[in-house]
Amino acid sequence: MNHYQCVLFDLDGTLVHTAGDLLSALNRVLDAEGRERLPMSAVRDFVSHGTNKLLRIAFGEDQPEADFARRRALFLDLYRNNICEYSRLFPGTSAVLDSIERDGGCWGIVTNKPAFLTDPLIYELELEERAACVISGDTTAETKPHPLPMLTAAEQAGVAPEACIYVGDAQRDIEAGNAAGMLTLIADWGYIDAAQQPEQWGADGRVQHMQDVLDWYRGQRQ
Repeated sequence: MNHYQCVLFDLDGTLVHTAGDLLSALNRVLDAEGRERLPMSAVRDFVSHGTNKLLRIAFGEDQPEADFARRRALFLDLYRNNICEYSRLFPGTSAVLDSIERDGGCWGIVTNKPAFLTDPLIYELELEERAACVISGDTTAETKPHPLPMLTAAEQAGVAPEACIYVGDAQRDIEAGNAAGMLTLIADWGYIDAAQQPEQWGADGRVQHMQDVLDWYRGQRQ
């Protein structure tokens, strides 16, 4: 019998390729200030660092507080209102989710993205009825790398933490999953910039393609 019963995924950069919509919102903020747009190559690998990082890439590290706050509010408004124009599941994801469900298992999402952005995205992708749990950045009192979101996800899914696999593309994902007693995998297709050192994150393994997650889930790779 398969030891693992549930696969939990980070959202941005692991389950869903959201960089296109985030870049679009960022470029519209740049447009509003008469600045030059950025290419995807400038932001893709930094998406997992969140809104503040993207704004600093676009406008510099030392922005007046009032300017930063104004830009952030506009960015979030633009992104929320166009949250799934370009965002899509990463290649192979639909087949993997189908396989997990056919095997009698379940899957869920644990993200630091706030619920007001997570929920509409999941709805647009038609995943809300399928996920055993969706834990956003404001669902619990703590966010990753704290293990509380992971433990809450396992509880909502009705599965013991040690029967869960967590797949993510950031160090905080691996730290949170490890602290919760889950098997952890690094999604090498994710938003990992050159300055990071995934080999030092302490994950149980790395996956090159979404299909590889099934091998771990079915106990074919340990």
